Amino acid sequence: MNFVVPDFYPAAAEIFVAVMALVIMLASTFARSIARGLSYHLTQATLIAAAFITIFTMEGEVVYTFSNLFISDLMGDFLKLMIYFSTAVALLYGRAYLGDRKIDKPEFYLLALLMTLGMMVMVTANHMLPMYIGLEMMSLALYTMVAFDRDSPRATEAAMKYFVLGALASGLLLYGMSMVYGATGSLEFSAIAQAIYNQSANQTVLMFGLVFLVAGICFKLGVVPFHMWVPDVYQGAPTAVTLIIASAPKLAAFAMAVRLLIWALFDIAHEWQLMLMMVAAASIVLGNLAAIAQQNIKRMLAYSGISHMGFVLLGLLAGVVDGDRHFALNAYSSAMFYAVSYVIMSLASFGMIILLSRAGFEAENIDDFKGLNRRSPWYALMMLFVMFSMAGVPFFIGFFAKLSVLQAVVAAGYFWLAVLAVVMSVIGAFYYLRVVKLMYFDEPVDVSPIHAPAEVRVMLSVNGLAIAALGLAPQMLMSLCAYALLGSL
Repeated sequence: MNFVVPDFYPAAAEIFVAVMALVIMLASTFARSIARGLSYHLTQATLIAAAFITIFTMEGEVVYTFSNLFISDLMGDFLKLMIYFSTAVALLYGRAYLGDRKIDKPEFYLLALLMTLGMMVMVTANHMLPMYIGLEMMSLALYTMVAFDRDSPRATEAAMKYFVLGALASGLLLYGMSMVYGATGSLEFSAIAQAIYNQSANQTVLMFGLVFLVAGICFKLGVVPFHMWVPDVYQGAPTAVTLIIASAPKLAAFAMAVRLLIWALFDIAHEWQLMLMMVAAASIVLGNLAAIAQQNIKRMLAYSGISHMGFVLLGLLAGVVDGDRHFALNAYSSAMFYAVSYVIMSLASFGMIILLSRAGFEAENIDDFKGLNRRSPWYALMMLFVMFSMAGVPFFIGFFAKLSVLQAVVAAGYFWLAVLAVVMSVIGAFYYLRVVKLMYFDEPVDVSPIHAPAEVRVMLSVNGLAIAALGLAPQMLMSLCAYALLGSL
């Protein structure tokens, strides 16, 4: 048998991040005295360098390598750039928080880099095996990061819940993959699609496999009925870790959904559309209603995130109408735009919680935002931008994200679903506007000045202003999402 040497060029970014993870591990071992700062700066430098490598290795066309296990396309490259960005910003926000709690250790940044590598593998997988390996690499790193504060019983409990339910979801996903393999005879996405198109797949086994695959995807997105872990993990994990969970992994889960459902199982879209429809509707309803009752802002944002991921699923299910694929690009690009917009908003929201936290104090309760306008009018304004955007108030990026998805849903003929989403968004605006009311109209509980590193203050300001600026000019980001998908289909 002749061994064909694969083309390593499309995977240069993944190889670089893997090598740098080993370098950081060795550096933190042999340079203990400066390991903490060294690991952080090396990790940030790695993410920036990986972004440049990804940009320079873009070819503008679909390229396969490693025996078709790896795919390089514009969608993967765009999502990787967003993953680098969100991870770098999350680490920048969280460093001072971790230092105040004595958990700012080199191992944390190594885990963050390994998590990033797992997400990169997920978004570039053209085969179920590397998809699963990337998913497990990301998940195991996240489980460990949740439990990183070993002296916190709450963090340990959250990590155990996350690990047990995550292992169950991974088992469901793996079982679904095995059934799809049994039905089609392949684990490669293009070969699976070809077998379904040729009607050579065993339909009964394929449907069972599809159910398990959708269950695994729903868990990683954190939507109903696989949402149980989200509020507990968000509340129990250190806020710096919650910020990471709520950002980049959502993009990786979106990529997994696109690769599995659209790339591999597109010709049975009428089957998984119905599943996603029920899941999306339930997520939007439960997420918004449950968030109203929350006094802990991390739990509130957790239920809010469930609702937002329901909107992402709305975009995915609106791509095919009675076999007509004319609306597919618009629907899927609207889902990607929503996922990217949510990550940008999520970074700012949890960044504000970290900003108000300090050593020995967690700004976790909604009441901790009382009177923020008197303490710092600027950061009250940034939080107002975030809350208005998440509520879908014009003209912020969240409004256009919701609008683009709802337009795709209406075009697909699911008018009742769009009405439900609008009604629940109006109801959900209550808990976002409640935070704004507390900031501007209530007396402050804590009048101490806000202390944070200069880079956190600057980045948080840029993050908040970006939410407003992208709301005034959303077309650029929308076009990027559409172009990335168009170059990958």
